[in-house]
Amino acid sequence: MELEVDGERFRVVERSPRTVDLTWLTGPNPGYGFTIGGIPMDDLRLEDQIRGFLAEIDPATGYLADVPDLS
Repeated sequence: MELEVDGERFRVVERSPRTVDLTWLTGPNPGYGFTIGGIPMDDLRLEDQIRGFLAEIDPATGYLADVPDLS
């Protein structure tokens, strides 16, 4: 499924009941995203996790602030 949060779109793939992969479809780096594991996720929890991810993005690189630019 796809989920839109604050104007950004993510592909959401449930790998298992407790593991979800999210790919940032509207981000500057193709295929970039993150994985959530540990507890079952509903849409509200997913939205909160996505907002937290987006808040940590370095606008200069489009990656998490602590991840080096791999290009």
